[in-house]
Amino acid sequence: MARKVGIIGLGNVGSAVAHALIAQGVADDYVFIDANERKVTADQLDCQDAMANLEMHGNITINDWSALEDADVVISTLGNIKLQQDNPSGDRFAELKFTSSMVKSVGTNLKESGFTGVLIVISNPVDVITALFQQVTGFPTHKVIGTGTLLDTARMKRAVGEAFDLDPRSVSGYNLGEHGNSQFVAWSTVQVLGQPIAKLADAGDIDLAGIEAEARKGGFTVLNGKGYTSYGVATAAVRIAKAVMADAHAELVVSNRRDDMGIYLSYPAVIGRDGVLAEANLDLTTDEQEKLLASRDFIQEKFDEIVDTL
Repeated sequence: MARKVGIIGLGNVGSAVAHALIAQGVADDYVFIDANERKVTADQLDCQDAMANLEMHGNITINDWSALEDADVVISTLGNIKLQQDNPSGDRFAELKFTSSMVKSVGTNLKESGFTGVLIVISNPVDVITALFQQVTGFPTHKVIGTGTLLDTARMKRAVGEAFDLDPRSVSGYNLGEHGNSQFVAWSTVQVLGQPIAKLADAGDIDLAGIEAEARKGGFTVLNGKGYTSYGVATAAVRIAKAVMADAHAELVVSNRRDDMGIYLSYPAVIGRDGVLAEANLDLTTDEQEKLLASRDFIQEKFDEIVDTL
């Protein structure tokens, strides 16, 4: 059976997702959806040109919602990066009003297409938008996933790797909560060189607060430098999509809805063909648990403020 991925929104992030998927041969068929007909047609042609120099082939359909019916995965990248560029505070909620206004129509179109696969949401603020998508579509919560702090965790691993002169893939651990200002590094989960990083920090000259600040700064450095972020978050979305397509049962920190939290936030879960297959349970410190609950409350507050406006 042919593997199929849909991408809704072919802006900076959506086009990066599309290229990464095609270059890696993740699917056989792709569906590009974007209101800008000129742009989506150009992306289709650009990707087809790329295939002439790739080992992989993919068939691309554009702006056909019905083609999403048998898709395995749909990735939503709705948003307006200009709102973030014009927002000096770096608050991802600058895009909430704009993006939430699109969720109802896009979610309705997606539902009416007959799509029954896994929806992966990138759009900022991702936790609230993921929750809104789930409500509008009525899809099972385990089949609606946000990229969440998978990107923040990657930034943390980069910063830790630099501090220890290690490949970031050799660092384990998680950033939890909101993909936004209330997220935090759960240092009790982070290990390097076979040791808890907190133990190494106590024994040496390791500034965990400085590392966390560097990880947080990374996203703003990229945004301020080129006007948007794309490769990091696109790679996070592709990693989730590949876990779904391969039924990998991979443990990833994604925005998912846990019954004990009552709202979407980032916490590790097992990802496979049916979306979230199982929940992890971390042994967090009291301080980390308090930070997680505070992040949950913030997301819930923002969700409650916007949900009745749809």
